[in-house]
Amino acid sequence: MKLKNLRDIKNLKGKRVLLRVDFNVPIRDGKVANDTRIQVSIPTIEFLLKEKAKVIILTHLGRPDGKVDEGLRLDPVAQRLEELLKINVKKLDDCVGGGVAAEIEKMQEGEVILLENTRFHSAEKTNEQNFVKQLASLGDVFVNDAFGVAHRTHASNFGLAKKLPAYAGLSLVREVETLSQIIENPKKPLVLVLGGAKIDTKIGTLKKFSQIADTILLGGGLANTFLAAEGFELGESLYEKDKLEIAKEISAEAHQNNCKLILPSDAVCLDASETIAEDSQIKIFPTNAIPVSTRVLDIGAKSICQFSEIIQKAKTVVWNGPVGLFEFGPFEKGSKKITEACVQTAAVTILGGGDTITAIEKFKIPPKTFTHISTGGGAMLEFLEGKKMPAIEILQ
Repeated sequence: MKLKNLRDIKNLKGKRVLLRVDFNVPIRDGKVANDTRIQVSIPTIEFLLKEKAKVIILTHLGRPDGKVDEGLRLDPVAQRLEELLKINVKKLDDCVGGGVAAEIEKMQEGEVILLENTRFHSAEKTNEQNFVKQLASLGDVFVNDAFGVAHRTHASNFGLAKKLPAYAGLSLVREVETLSQIIENPKKPLVLVLGGAKIDTKIGTLKKFSQIADTILLGGGLANTFLAAEGFELGESLYEKDKLEIAKEISAEAHQNNCKLILPSDAVCLDASETIAEDSQIKIFPTNAIPVSTRVLDIGAKSICQFSEIIQKAKTVVWNGPVGLFEFGPFEKGSKKITEACVQTAAVTILGGGDTITAIEKFKIPPKTFTHISTGGGAMLEFLEGKKMPAIEILQ
């Protein structure tokens, strides 16, 4: 997939560039708790500033459902962006309207304005055309660097790309090139590691990788559903009873395609009557002998060893979703050891998903340690599945 990118723009000097980024970052105590998604768009912003453009940044934050939510304003994001760019970033209190237009009119070359959360307007998600026109009137050129919403037809990505000369940012280009390589010509053996709670968003990816991967390793609530489908007793563990048939179907497809689908052989468990806490008293059981009074919250030591060995021998590793309840110390070991295995392997390592990024942040592993960290969780899965990505296809 060849995209028009910002390096193809002839002259940016003095141009008003509407730059869509994905700064949907966690905010805690009024500060950005993890700035990975901001960091990845810094090269694009710096490129535009070097070319003397006027940079007008659009992003969403959280799910305010088309209403102003004071807790989802972008002031902490503006503060962190200023620190990273080492220049002043002017943050406005809306993304459209006369006041916004007046501030942009006063912009000088090489200045940056951050518009307010686009999702404070319900018209953003519906791609309402009057809203698109208002946004488009603020710029001369549109650059999309927001891979995390590339599967959405929203006003600030797809809508703007239809109204203005549109190009991909440097981060978006890298996402597309890296993930395309996984689908089209991966270095083998190719190993997919999938965790998280639910199977719904991962069905397509599992079906696709059962055709192209050598091994699929499953953890988290996702693995529980597959274990239940095989008839294992899981006590009070989280799994999806209505997805057992699809789990059986995926397992059968993997077997037919000579793809090894490996489930945990042991699990870290907690008595169902106990509250999950930092001092929880854990027990480890084989997955074929889980007591009815317990719940599975992480993969066990034998599974960690098996998964790590497979990752070590891989040439390409794709990981999306923690394999346990990593937020709590007693249940973090599985995800931590998978992270360490990805660090130690010589393979190409592609990681994605918000919880995965949060996990490696908790384990204090620098993002640059991995070949690529995708800023889009759902977008990454849909791209790898082969689904249409409207906001990307329009940039071809």
